[in-house]
Amino acid sequence: MTISTRDRALFFHQLHRKGQPLVLPNAWDVASARIVEDAGAPAVATTSAGVAWALGAPDGDQLDRELAITATARVAAAVSVPVTADLESGFGATADEVADTIRQVVDAGVVGVNLEDALASGSTPLRPAEEQAERLAAARRAAEAANVPLYINARVDTYLRTVGDDPEARLQETLDRARTYLAAGASGIFVPAVPDVETVATLVREVDAPLNILPLKQPGFTVPELARLGVARISLGAGLAAAAYAVVRRSAKELLTEGTYTELAGALTHPEINALIARNT
Repeated sequence: MTISTRDRALFFHQLHRKGQPLVLPNAWDVASARIVEDAGAPAVATTSAGVAWALGAPDGDQLDRELAITATARVAAAVSVPVTADLESGFGATADEVADTIRQVVDAGVVGVNLEDALASGSTPLRPAEEQAERLAAARRAAEAANVPLYINARVDTYLRTVGDDPEARLQETLDRARTYLAAGASGIFVPAVPDVETVATLVREVDAPLNILPLKQPGFTVPELARLGVARISLGAGLAAAAYAVVRRSAKELLTEGTYTELAGALTHPEINALIARNT
């Protein structure tokens, strides 16, 4: 039975449950997406950094939009579970351009997106909240025009970009931005690099929407602990892609210096990967 993009999007919304988080090991190409799906993930999320690296661009709004959309479309076509795409800041200088990006990824079958408020260049680390709200509203209108209840995960980069020197002011800025983005049409709020469980608990309590946390080696940020705090979504961002490239570097150095290849222990077999790629093609 073929499931419509609209029904897939509604199901994806339902996966965000406070205290029963949607756990997303982020993928960056068809093979990694198939591996994540095969591991049991109920949805696949792309990582913008991983996609950019795989296509020869640095992360941070450096990847060509058409390349990003094509890569995302391939992932969406390759798996049977819902796909949410990390679109950096929307691959557009204006709200209208962001809307065009959204139209294209929705047409490709994507049912969720991340849109961040960080600026890759300029004198300030974050886009003004009102301007970001306009971009989110444009994304919502584009999705509604396609009759798809797109899950818009609005990323607030106050902690990732260390905005301000005062922790209380940073928290307040995060909450203010979250409320502004939700009013503009966001479905959930994504706050990477939250420093401690106390701040996570405050965000869960004060943000009236599903909260997405990206743990960056913080002590205590396990899935069970974040679930206990009421987090609704946990993702690894570029973590899996970076770990995969670390294996490449270690293996290459070992082979070139020691002449051995013990770092390849545990690798998937050629038939295993072929079977994953061939499935549903």
